[in-house]
Amino acid sequence: MSKQVQSRSRFDLTHIKLMAATVSLVAVSAMPVAAASPAATASGLPPCGSRPEILKQLSSRFKEAPVALGLAKDGSVVEVLTTDNGETWTILVSQPNGSSCLVAIGEGWEELKRVGAKGERGA
Repeated sequence: MSKQVQSRSRFDLTHIKLMAATVSLVAVSAMPVAAASPAATASGLPPCGSRPEILKQLSSRFKEAPVALGLAKDGSVVEVLTTDNGETWTILVSQPNGSSCLVAIGEGWEELKRVGAKGERGA
């Protein structure tokens, strides 16, 4: 596959996920409106929904799997999903009420090595 075709495919993947993430930002303040948004439908990924269904779609369509998670003060769970090589990534937030939403997507995820005894991070 030529580099130009690979770049184009990568751009298309990023564009689709970017549309889903953009709609998800609107979903935080107007979930019913965002769920019916044409952009959400066009991307093929709903910005919010059940966690198992979102994880299934991210796995099957983008080959992403959870690599990190944390518990926020409000009780929501924040997860980072990436491909094996970190080519793409997604951040998913699951609320205590059961709703999960895509909040960010991108390319080039890199895991940093822990440096120092107090949890400092570095390359």
